[in-house]
Amino acid sequence: MNFFQFIFQDWRVNKKNPKGRIFLVLFRIANFCSTKRIYFYIGIPYLIIYKILIQLIFCLEIPWNVKIGRNLSIYHGQALVLNNKVIIGENCTLRHCTTIGVKQLADGSDSEAPILGNNVDVGSNVCIIGKVRLGNNVKVGSGAVVIKNIGSDCIAVGNPAIEK
Repeated sequence: MNFFQFIFQDWRVNKKNPKGRIFLVLFRIANFCSTKRIYFYIGIPYLIIYKILIQLIFCLEIPWNVKIGRNLSIYHGQALVLNNKVIIGENCTLRHCTTIGVKQLADGSDSEAPILGNNVDVGSNVCIIGKVRLGNNVKVGSGAVVIKNIGSDCIAVGNPAIEK
């Protein structure tokens, strides 16, 4: 995959979502800068601009070092929060007011971050926290709180979420 394919890999799946397109292009460039270690001349200034644009203007909290697979689709990207250790597979969809992150353990340390498989569809107002693994082809219903592993080809709904 060449540089431009890498940068525009999410363009097609966000065709009716200009905010999602702009965010994902900015994210892919920032992710490239952070993984290729080209910090000093281009990387650091760009990462600062990225943080300001994404958090203050777009109201998203998605660090540049999150591992996100190809073809991520973002709907209504308001109040979307991801921990920097989250791993998201390919062809996933995230909706507004969603938090995917770690939880604080009894000893004060953080748990491992969630891992989402391929083709995961996350509804709005979802909270996925802790050492959670979502398999491939999972749908998470709106308002669900996922604190346990969800197998492949399942639907997770409720608080706490259960497989259906």
